[in-house]
Amino acid sequence: MVEGTLAEKLTDRVVVSAGGVGYEALVTASTLASLPAVGSAARIYTRAQIRDDSMVLYGFSSPDERDLFDVLIKVNGVGPKFALGILSTMRPDDLRRAILAGDVDALTMVPGIGKKVAARLVLDLKDRIGGEASDIPAGPMAEVREALLALGLSPQETRDAMSGLDPEAGVEEMLRQALKAVGR
Repeated sequence: MVEGTLAEKLTDRVVVSAGGVGYEALVTASTLASLPAVGSAARIYTRAQIRDDSMVLYGFSSPDERDLFDVLIKVNGVGPKFALGILSTMRPDDLRRAILAGDVDALTMVPGIGKKVAARLVLDLKDRIGGEASDIPAGPMAEVREALLALGLSPQETRDAMSGLDPEAGVEEMLRQALKAVGR
């Protein structure tokens, strides 16, 4: 965990100054949105990846998001940047629900995830995450997806309409944006 003053806030990374040292961390979109303005006190939960030629710090808004990142990068073919992309598109509860329910279509909403990768995620993570899908309350992305499917959109049309939606926006706003994207 790094706690200090938010020195920089860019599109995919932040710099937190703590004890006279600036810690640059790659972050998810939801973490970026949850952080205060530059110059304010900030806390990010971190995970470091050390390689022969580099050291990269990944930052998250909650320990839960960091824990899911740890689980995701253990899946064959899922690296840290891909895991950040998944967590930028889906909230932790939405991701858990999709995996536990075997909802491959929900996972294909993430850019870069096709049916095969989604099926592998479900297969590899279902036992690691534990619990039942019904134990996790429905999230906004799941509600928007179900509403679009109920309106008669195909799964592919739903995926296309939901790509690029801000998971931090409310259900009504996301639904409005998705319907605008399909021209309804």
